[in-house]
Amino acid sequence: MSSQDIPEEKLPAEQGAHVAVADEKHPFADPGLPPHEHRIQDVDERAAKRSERTVALLFTVSMLATVGFIASYVAIPHDKSIFVFPIGHLNALNFALGLTLGAALFSIGAGAVHWARTLMSDVEVADERHPIAADPDVKAKVMADFKQGAKESALGRRKLIRNTMFGALALFPLSGVVLLRDLGPLPGTKLRHTLWSKGKLLVNMNTNEPLRPEDVAVGSLTFAKPEGLEEHDHDFQNEIAKAALMIIRLQPDDIKDKHELDWSYQGIVAYSKICTHVGCPISLYEQQTHHALCPCHQSTFDLSDGAKVIFGPAGHPLPQLRIGVNDEGYLEALGDFTEPVGPAFWERG
Repeated sequence: MSSQDIPEEKLPAEQGAHVAVADEKHPFADPGLPPHEHRIQDVDERAAKRSERTVALLFTVSMLATVGFIASYVAIPHDKSIFVFPIGHLNALNFALGLTLGAALFSIGAGAVHWARTLMSDVEVADERHPIAADPDVKAKVMADFKQGAKESALGRRKLIRNTMFGALALFPLSGVVLLRDLGPLPGTKLRHTLWSKGKLLVNMNTNEPLRPEDVAVGSLTFAKPEGLEEHDHDFQNEIAKAALMIIRLQPDDIKDKHELDWSYQGIVAYSKICTHVGCPISLYEQQTHHALCPCHQSTFDLSDGAKVIFGPAGHPLPQLRIGVNDEGYLEALGDFTEPVGPAFWERG
């Protein structure tokens, strides 16, 4: 049903519209506003009630979704996973929180938009404004003052001053370009490499002694650094921020990821200690679940399954360092990390 189907006497009164005519002072005529087309809700109260119920339904869905968000947060275990086609396996809690929060926000927005488009007034109103252009007398005075100023400056006759002024103005911005140097040198490939290399011993951060396999008990967490890196070195903080390791010993049967098992030694695995969210050092380990927790923003990694992210804002798993044992029985690295440690960056390949 459209407004054309409503008897004319039942239509709301039209607002008068004045259409200007072109003349010498105003060469472009004001076309005015087109005739206002009434919506079905403007002329049929039953249609307006339907729109009102639709808006109320959307707001109710938002309320239910908010309740669902709270219930999901309380009831769903943080380590439960589900399969969602075609995405794959997802953390059930994250999926439920995202779905309910998104539904709550979408329903509020959709309800507000439907309310505005069907029930709020949609009459176009012209707002009369004063002319922006200055009066001819003002224009003439401004141009006269400009010409007088240009003549008194002698810019046209004093070419030496004019040319050197242009040169000064052109070169001055270069001083700002030079200041960009203080932003520091380009990182190059420094973010992609650490001090770890083939044959580097794993040194206990607490005892400063090389580690043997028997020094790492099942279920324990040990922090390690590369051989040769000392705390009194001037670049110690920069290097340890990339090379810090977590050493964990698991039962080989508990390791779910084949790649992780191949890169371990008798269940001893070495992962980067640097969280892949914003680079905080990970220091909390739960022995029963093999989960490592970042204390900054609660990103949680499963160290028995390739250090995959199972909770929190971290974007990708912790990088693993391949390790082995040398001829003297000490744990050693078999190379560097195969990917940059820490948070992602825009040029990361």
